Parts: sequence; structure tokens; C-alpha cells
Amino acid sequence: MIIWALRTTVGVGLGALTAIAEVLYVLLSAPLLVLPTARRGVLRGARELADVERERLLRFFDNYNSDDYDGRRALQYLLPRAGVGLLGLGVWACLGAGVVTAVVYGRQLLAGRAPGGQGPGTAGGWFLIAVLATLAAFLCWQGIAGVAALDRWLAQRFLGPSPQMLLERRMSFLFTSRSEVVEAVNGERRRIERDLHDGVQQRLVALGVLLGRARRTGDAELVRQAHEEVQEALRDLRDVSWRVYPIALDEGGLATALESLAERAALPVEVRYTLFEAPSRELATVIYFVASESVTNAVKHSGATRVGIDVHLVDGKIRVEIADDGVGGARNSGTGGLSGLARRVAAADGRFTVDSPEGGPTVVRAVLPCG
Repeated sequence: MIIWALRTTVGVGLGALTAIAEVLYVLLSAPLLVLPTARRGVLRGARELADVERERLLRFFDNYNSDDYDGRRALQYLLPRAGVGLLGLGVWACLGAGVVTAVVYGRQLLAGRAPGGQGPGTAGGWFLIAVLATLAAFLCWQGIAGVAALDRWLAQRFLGPSPQMLLERRMSFLFTSRSEVVEAVNGERRRIERDLHDGVQQRLVALGVLLGRARRTGDAELVRQAHEEVQEALRDLRDVSWRVYPIALDEGGLATALESLAERAALPVEVRYTLFEAPSRELATVIYFVASESVTNAVKHSGATRVGIDVHLVDGKIRVEIADDGVGGARNSGTGGLSGLARRVAAADGRFTVDSPEGGPTVVRAVLPCG
């Protein structure tokens, strides 16, 4: 506590010194803003002074602020910041006067004189001085804490993107995510078409050939093979339908759908689901497909022996982690697979990462908002 108080006091004192430089800079550079050739240099200098303030706030107040701001916002920040710094200078002046007064009274107390140096001191007089000194110290500390709070508030208000910049970025993100969602949907359609063409359709063609031969020859073995082909075609068709949309999401919710996914997987899958409230249908669909695609990739490409699916709540957001003990090397670049999941998660305002060093393990992580 004492170290924190000393750091805050020193930080306010340094802010008072930088405020003097900021006042001079604003007064001297303001007339130059009307000159197009000098405006860029003025804004660059304002940005450098704002960076100094960011460093001071981080070092002495443990207050981190974004560096995502331009010179114009930096100049807007310097003027009120200079006022707060000068207020801190006034608090420091009161603190210095209090220290000098305390030294003078301390010497008089040790000499046995009364406060002010007139005659011998009394206990009542010195008690009154002690009460006033305590009150003055309290007020000085409140002044330092108030200046530090104003410093932090101003930095959070100005050192960052403006509301207009945030709106423009949000619009750009929405335009991008919309096109990525369209591409992800088209990619899903192409994959379903490939699955139908290379799986179900080929089996149906083989079934037709077997039935034709069985009809001509009456061979019971061919009929048995045709029956097996029908069963395989049904399994392939069921797998395709699950990849389109698992009906278990509607019938039993996300937890049931994940358990069904684990049961159908070709290797052991452990599901840990600790959400107390069911997510919306849209989020549940995203979570399911993240898990499903990750398990499919682990089965096909990683050589894993086990997969874990963990769905839990962290800091008000849903975190989905799929980990396998495979060989690693997975990437979310490209046009399909994990990259399609990244687009799907981004469309839901989530974050998608893949941690898969060579040699494994692989951890696919998606963080999604609850709302």
C-alpha cells in the first residue's frame, strides 16, 4: 500500500512537469495549425507527447491505454490533460508547503517551544497541531488520488479510436464478415455436393449394377451384396445429413448433439459441457460445427488417439476448446475446413484460433459472446 501510494504521488508529480511542456506546446503550436504544411508536424508532435503520457500512466498507475489514435485526438487530449497536470502541480505545492511546515513545527517541538515559537509548548497546543496536520495530509492525499483518477479517465476517453472510427471499422468488419459467410455457405454446399457425388451416388450406382446382375442371374450372393450396399448408402446419406444440420440440436440441445458426435466418431472423444444455460440456436449451431469439423480433421489428418471437447463459460463468454494428441501441423489458412470455421465464428462476433505446433498437440479454440 505504501509503495503504491509513493508511486502514485511520484506519477502525479511527473505529470505536473509534463503538463508545463504540454501547455507551452499547445500555445505555441496552435497558430501553426492553419498552415497545411505545418499541420502534420504539429499533430506528430502531439502524438509523441501523448505517447509519453501513456508510458507514465502505465509505469506509475498500472493503467494501459490503446495506441490506436491519431495526432488530432492526441492534440485534443493534451489541452485537458495539461489542466489536470497543473492541478496536480497545485496539489504538489500544497504537499511541499505541508512538509516544510511539519519540519518547522518538528524543530519547535524538539526545542520545547509552543507552536509558532512563542513561549513553552503545551500538550493541548501540540494536539491541535497534530489534528490539523492529519487533516492536511488527508486532503493532500485525496487531491493526489483525484488527480490520478482524472488522468486515467482522460486517457481512456481520448487515447483510442474515436466513435466514428469505431463505427467505420465495425461497418467494414460487417461487410467483410458478410462476404465470408456467403463464401463459407458456398463452401459447405460444394462439400455436400462432393460427399453426395463421391459417396452416396457412387454407392447407388454400384447398387444398380449389383441388382441388374442379380436380376439376370438370380444369384443370392449378389442380392446379399446389394443389401450391404443399401446399408452403406444409408449410412453415408445419414452422415451427409448430419453435416448439413444435426437434428439432435433441435431435439435435445447442444449437449445432446455433442454427445451424439462423440458416439459417432471413429476414435474416443471426451465431452466436457459445463454451460448452465443453453446458448441460442445460432450459437449452438456454430459451436457444434466447430466441434464436428475439428473432430473430423483429427480423425482424417492428425493420427490422434483421443480427442477432448470442452465447452465452458469464461468471463461472460462461451469458450470452446477441441484438443487432440495428434501430430499437429494444422492451419486455418486456405479455403475450406478450419478456415471455413474461422469465417463462421467471425460472423458470430467470435474469435477463432488454432494452436498446432509440429509434433502436436492441436488445440482449436473458439470464443463466442453469450448474447
